[in-house]
Amino acid sequence: MKSPAKLFDTHALQLHRARALKSANTAMFLHEFAADCTHERLQDVNRTFTKPAFVGWTPDIWQKTLGWTGATAPDAEIIDLKPQAHDVIVNGLTLHWANDLVGQLVQMRGALRPDGLMIAAMFGGQTLQELRIAFAEAEARIEGGISPRIIPMGEIRDLGGLLQRAGFALPVADSITLNVEYDTPIHLMNDLRNMGEANALCGRRRVLKRETLAMAAEVYSSNYTKSSGRIGATFEFVFLTGWAPSEDQQKPLRPGSAQQSLADALGTTEYNADK
Repeated sequence: MKSPAKLFDTHALQLHRARALKSANTAMFLHEFAADCTHERLQDVNRTFTKPAFVGWTPDIWQKTLGWTGATAPDAEIIDLKPQAHDVIVNGLTLHWANDLVGQLVQMRGALRPDGLMIAAMFGGQTLQELRIAFAEAEARIEGGISPRIIPMGEIRDLGGLLQRAGFALPVADSITLNVEYDTPIHLMNDLRNMGEANALCGRRRVLKRETLAMAAEVYSSNYTKSSGRIGATFEFVFLTGWAPSEDQQKPLRPGSAQQSLADALGTTEYNADK
């Protein structure tokens, strides 16, 4: 059986990340924001974790925010974590680049002890919607067709379902939208480069025409300039939370096992339209 075609060029992605880490203008504020949000979620969990692990390519930022000194592993195809070795795993803004997202989730679940917690932060489908539209319109005008410039990112409903497919118990998916302003679309694109989020799609065009870039900037500015005179950019963060199955966990009641009707609980009268 043939393996499915890969969507992302992992070699190009690694080069982009290495360049971002070496850049004098490294832009890691989105990692800092996502790490803060993850830390808040962990504080809401009434549990003391003793064997944490972080999966991602910016461990220094995340571990500093989380207050961890635990194991770290890059987001490789095979995640380098031992089976059932950890009671909590955090994945930091990598899963939107996964060629096999479910496979990554399954591996993290396997590295958790029973009743261990996994929290993954990733970009969601609304991220960079302005830039996606601007480039599509510019390429249609200049080149007579469009090519993939912004990676496809999952919608929260679909991503939540993947947690169940990966075998997590008590799955939860929620999102936060961060609106950022830039002086120009070029400043936005420079920031994407300096945060390691440049285009690494396998089907990308390797050459970007100056005319296309100029038109994309013009379309962007025309449609998305704020009252401040700067352009807006949307970043949607999706947080996936799931637990490794355990016999001690709470489980949903069996359908039909309720001992009291909703009407009784609310102190009202049940109306049956069929009677």
